This record gives sequence, structure tokens and C-alpha cells, in this order.
Amino acid sequence: MNKNDYLNSYYSTYQEDARLTATKHGLVEYLTTMKYIHRFLNKGMRILEIGAGTGRYSLALAKEGFRVDAVELLTHNLDILRSKMAELPDGGSIRAYQGDALDLSRFEDGTFDGTLVLGPMYHLYTEEDQRKALQEACRVTKKNGYLFVAYCMSDPTMVGELFPLGEVKKYLEQKKLTEDFHILSESEDLFHLARTEDIEKLDGTIDAERLMLVATDGPTGYMRPVIDSMDDDTFALYMRYHFAVCERSDLIGASHHTLDILKKR
Repeated sequence: MNKNDYLNSYYSTYQEDARLTATKHGLVEYLTTMKYIHRFLNKGMRILEIGAGTGRYSLALAKEGFRVDAVELLTHNLDILRSKMAELPDGGSIRAYQGDALDLSRFEDGTFDGTLVLGPMYHLYTEEDQRKALQEACRVTKKNGYLFVAYCMSDPTMVGELFPLGEVKKYLEQKKLTEDFHILSESEDLFHLARTEDIEKLDGTIDAERLMLVATDGPTGYMRPVIDSMDDDTFALYMRYHFAVCERSDLIGASHHTLDILKKR
């Protein structure tokens, strides 16, 4: 199977929208990502979402008055996105295309006020492809425009899955762990897992300034049952705590998901 076969198999049965909004623990990442998008982008601006999935972010932003172009690789996801577009008032200001994060040649240089890369880095397994995707996203962004790039992080998987499941020895034998326990992924593993130093290295390949790296779900992934059982008042208090600490550099690498926010020079 090639990379797209693995992704098609996974996303044809997995509901990404539900992951982000059906539970309180999933909502943390969604609310955090939207909070930072709104911090830097204003209604009416033109946005590109690369790897838009079934449209959770693109559709919400289009409803708010952003002009959205959405690019999605997988036919299954794109069909769902397009069906939801028809439900928007007046169709919303959104256009959807099938395309690859590695080739955005349909768009001219400096087209977008903001570019969202909220999924592709999860599924690009070589540094060459990661650089290409980031460089393409930067190319189509306007000077002084913003890039929002999401990553899945390595160490939470070590702590939350490999050790509890007794998989560490097997991963070492299969050479899927480095000597300092960085998880190495291939397409059959589905998710590329990063460390903060990997993200910083990638940032050095584009002409952009990092504004911040945010822990979009922070400690949430370690205490999902606790989060999901919270009443609304307690959850609101948890979100206050999360927003107070999500930019702290000593906590970011332990978050399951991060958001790298950059400004193009």
C-alpha cells in the first residue's frame, strides 16, 4: 500500500469532526486553534486551508465571513466537505479543491492573508516532504501574512501509548525509535510525530518569523476521562487554566498537538 491508501483506509472510517467537537477533550484543541486564528486574522481576509479534511475549520471560518479556499487530498473527505458547503447560507465564501500540500501550483505567490496547515504535517514522513509542504504554504502567503502549522508530538505517544502497551522494546528492535527515544514513523504508522527541535529546524527553511509555538491541547490527552466528566463550569475553569499555560515553553513538547504560528517576512 502507498501513503494515500493508508490514509484513505483510515479517514474513510474515522470522523475527524467528531474528534474535535463531540467530546470536551477534543474541543480543547479546536477552541485553542480557533482562538489563535482569530488573534491574528480578521473577518474578510482570504484564507487557504491545506489538508482541510471534512471542513471543520474551513466551514466555520467561512460562516464567520472569511474568504476560504480549501484543499483536500482525499476524495472521501472532499465529498463530505462539498456536501456541507451546500448547507452554508448563500453557499458561503468558500471554494474547495482536490490537491496535495506538496504542490499548490494552482495558487500564485502571495495570494493569502493566512494559510492553515492543520493536518498535512501529521502525514508527511520525510524531512524533504515536510520542507516542501512548509515552503509551498509560505510561498502562497502574502508578505506579512500568517501561517498556522499543526504537529503531532512524539513524547506524549511514548508516555501515553508505547510504555503502557509494552511496545517500547519492539519499536527499538524494529528501529522505529532513536537512541534518545524519538519515534520514527512511516506511512503504515499513519502519523508523523515531531519534537519541538524538529519544528524549529523546519521553520529555518522558510522566510518567516516564528511568533509562538502553542500547546493546543496541553495536558488534556493524559486526562481525557477527567475532562469529559467535567460539568460546564469546571470545563470553563480548565480552559482558563489551559489558555494561561499553553504558550509556556516548558510544557509545549508534552502536548499531544501543537500549533506553530509564523509571520511571513
